[in-house]
Amino acid sequence: MKYLCLIYSNEQDDAKMPDAERQAMFADYGALTESITRSGHYIGGDPLTPTNTATTVRVRKGKTQTTHGPFAETREQLGGYYKIEAKDLDEAVAIAARIPSAKNGSIEVRPVMEIPGRA
Repeated sequence: MKYLCLIYSNEQDDAKMPDAERQAMFADYGALTESITRSGHYIGGDPLTPTNTATTVRVRKGKTQTTHGPFAETREQLGGYYKIEAKDLDEAVAIAARIPSAKNGSIEVRPVMEIPGRA
């Protein structure tokens, strides 16, 4: 089964992180990505740019509306994701617990809906 691991952290706290700590975290991310690639769990993933670069799109009564930034103010922001293959939720949670940002943020693990006839 495929799972999306959504990585949330506080952008303001992340911006204050000392360079040495940031480099260590990036190294941890690289090691995790290499490990889950070797084990066959990795499907994809990317970091996201900060929320101030986001655009939210809504269509109301046939008209497209855009808003700069995310929809809601929250304490933690979506910073990236991993798409993984896991045998079950327990295995997906075990992988998510290894994501470096789980130490100071949160990881939302959500099954990816399988659509018949779609590869």
